[in-house]
Amino acid sequence: MTASSESASSPLRGKIALVTGASGGIGLITARELARRGARVVMVCRNPERGEQARTAIREAVGSDAQLDLLLCDLSLLANVRTLAGEVTRRFNQLDILVNNAGIFPGPLTITEEGHELSWATNHLAVFALTNLLLPQLLAAPQARIVTVSSEAHWLGEIEQSTEARNAPEKYSSFTAYCDSKLANIMFTSELAHRLDLTKVTANCLHPGMVDTGLVNTGSSPLMKAMWWTARPFMISPEKGARTSIYLASSPEVESVSGKYFKNRKPTRASGRSQSRPEAARLWRLSQEETGVE
Repeated sequence: MTASSESASSPLRGKIALVTGASGGIGLITARELARRGARVVMVCRNPERGEQARTAIREAVGSDAQLDLLLCDLSLLANVRTLAGEVTRRFNQLDILVNNAGIFPGPLTITEEGHELSWATNHLAVFALTNLLLPQLLAAPQARIVTVSSEAHWLGEIEQSTEARNAPEKYSSFTAYCDSKLANIMFTSELAHRLDLTKVTANCLHPGMVDTGLVNTGSSPLMKAMWWTARPFMISPEKGARTSIYLASSPEVESVSGKYFKNRKPTRASGRSQSRPEAARLWRLSQEETGVE
């Protein structure tokens, strides 16, 4: 194989990509396909056994020369996110691709030991904190990409302006909490892209589709499980669900595209609320206060 043909078959060779939630579902597929394209992939997983199984599966699919690092982190705790960011910073001078893929669909109201509702902490605050803590590494790359997995559920979301309101048992709904966190993903991406406008770093988010994963199985209410199983015949596979994440992370077509919401590898319309600049700026300030990350 000539140098030019090797480059064509490995367009991400020499690049470093970090994928959260890489032990299963679309995160595993995304990590695998970025490795297949030649990237060194940092797999962030919560469970060590599942993480090792995922790394083995990727090596078997891609080849023994796949470059895979496994870092363990429970993203629901900001202290853990800081430790993860510190370890990535220690190991790598630059980061070319950050895929904020990890997410949960919550069950009964759960407040973390740091005082945050579980899905808000995992789906939004962790994304906000990790992305900002890794910005020096992203800015050090010749051209970097930030990809965040959101959802069409954001259309039903609202942003509570206080931790107390978000944690109130009488107002809590697992579905509403999930929608709120997915709205926050899009608003964060929009504001981040604006702040990175004069840099070589792009930020986009996406709806992966109705993907058949374990998102709603663990800890979900009987009603949500019943709805999930009813909808399951109409869902797509993780292979198809990961396509837009992989596209945004690797395609030359979107190298300079930023601040967009994608579905089926195309920019699509997001809710009017998600595109409000004043609301996005307010969410940013709120997230700074709740994470302690400037």
